Amino acid sequence: MTQPSKNTRMSTLLKASFDKPFWFFFSFATLMGTLCYFILGPDDFLIAIRNDVGELLGILPRMVEIRLLLAGFIWMIPPGKFESLVGRYRGFSGMLLAEFAGIITPGGPSAAFPFLAIIGRAGADRGIMVCYITSWALIGVQRIMVWDLPFMGAENTLTRLVVSLPLPLLAGLIANQLRFKPIFGGTPASQDQNPS
Repeated sequence: MTQPSKNTRMSTLLKASFDKPFWFFFSFATLMGTLCYFILGPDDFLIAIRNDVGELLGILPRMVEIRLLLAGFIWMIPPGKFESLVGRYRGFSGMLLAEFAGIITPGGPSAAFPFLAIIGRAGADRGIMVCYITSWALIGVQRIMVWDLPFMGAENTLTRLVVSLPLPLLAGLIANQLRFKPIFGGTPASQDQNPS
């Protein structure tokens, strides 16, 4: 790789990494930290910083692990296959598949959101993406097994599951009707739906 193209790639990566949302959240975090320091005092501020650093150090290994697993998953799929799979399932059938994928996705946000970014970059419309993440958040099997069944019992869990099943589809249908530019490129949802 030549030096100019390497510099261009690095510049593009830095611009994409430190975009407006990054600076918005950075500014918000700085403001909240400053308020914490002046309202609660330096001792509580240092406790908060220590807790945040400890939490970050606990999350980083899991994030690296999940990203390596997802990179391996993507590497194993032949080029263009994932895009064609996402492109084949549009509209309602794509949302049904996304709801099922959200239900069976294990783990926390460090597993679900990288996968969401992958399907978004592969061309999934916003309805599919919203359906997937809503399904994962509301009716993920890990939540049912770890939280619902032990604390709520089988009857309440089944009731919650049945009532929640249509919600990801409804969220996806609503998301497809919104008229703003998609985050991951492609065409607006109203143009890229091919109902199956």
